[in-house]
Amino acid sequence: MHYYTTGATWIPAIGLFWSGFSIYSAAFKGFDRSQLSGLAELEPTRHRQELITTGIRSRARHPIYLGHLCEVLGWCVGTGLIALYALAVFAIVTGALMIRIEDSELEARFGDQYRAYRRAVPAVLPRLAANR
Repeated sequence: MHYYTTGATWIPAIGLFWSGFSIYSAAFKGFDRSQLSGLAELEPTRHRQELITTGIRSRARHPIYLGHLCEVLGWCVGTGLIALYALAVFAIVTGALMIRIEDSELEARFGDQYRAYRRAVPAVLPRLAANR
């Protein structure tokens, strides 16, 4: 079932896809394979332990989730499928839970450094205006 069916919705959908892929690309900069795969957390004595707060992470703490959100919303907007909108709601709820878990883990690993970063930088949606 569809909320709507029209080819015109693919125009904003393409913008969301492009945004998602651009965000993914920026999020991978400065991260090595052990950080992307989670090995840095699983084997902390074997891998570099560094809190990355530069690049896109100076605007959003969890940019991969922002990339996922853009991609899912792109499919929702483009297709108009009710099932995909339900999937988007599920992704937002589970993503919010995952962010809470990741924030707790990062706070345990990096302590005050992460707490200060968390206060200064939003989790997923970057602020549009610069802080004063």
